[in-house]
Amino acid sequence: MQATDIFERLRNGETISSNDAQAYKMREASFATKALLLKMNNSSNPNEIRALLSQITATEIDETVTVFTPLYINYGKHTKIGKNVFINFDCVFLDLGGITIEDNVLIAPKVSLLTESHPLNPTERQSLIPKPIHIKKNAWIGANATILQGVTVGENAVVSAGSVVTKDVPDNVVVGGIPAKIIKEIKSI
Repeated sequence: MQATDIFERLRNGETISSNDAQAYKMREASFATKALLLKMNNSSNPNEIRALLSQITATEIDETVTVFTPLYINYGKHTKIGKNVFINFDCVFLDLGGITIEDNVLIAPKVSLLTESHPLNPTERQSLIPKPIHIKKNAWIGANATILQGVTVGENAVVSAGSVVTKDVPDNVVVGGIPAKIIKEIKSI
């Protein structure tokens, strides 16, 4: 019986061994994405940028989405972007584990969304452990923040610049630091 496709297994959170028979497909897909990224990152036309990002993600990127390139993505087809999202310069999305960005999210320059990790055991270190990242509506991710695998950033939450987020962020809070901790609650006016 043929094993399930490697990208489906990644999306389902399965650890992929470096000697997996389909592991080569991850590199092939990344190089195909890189070819589209080269075109996208050299464009200054917002419509062309959205069209190329639609190809990279295999979804329709809404006309309300703004991306200031360059943007770096290693796969793309596991990234879902909502409406009225703003992504600033120099962001990195490693999305084999899945990235969901809901409506009205602001992502500042140099933000890294990293859905992939590796085992601590050195004999297994070449394996890939995917876990999704979910950024909920109206969240704001500050400059140079890093969101690690398996994290959900809550609705209306703010991740302070330079933070490393290792655990879920509740709705309506500001987090900051390394590792990020709750700094304060956000109260509606």
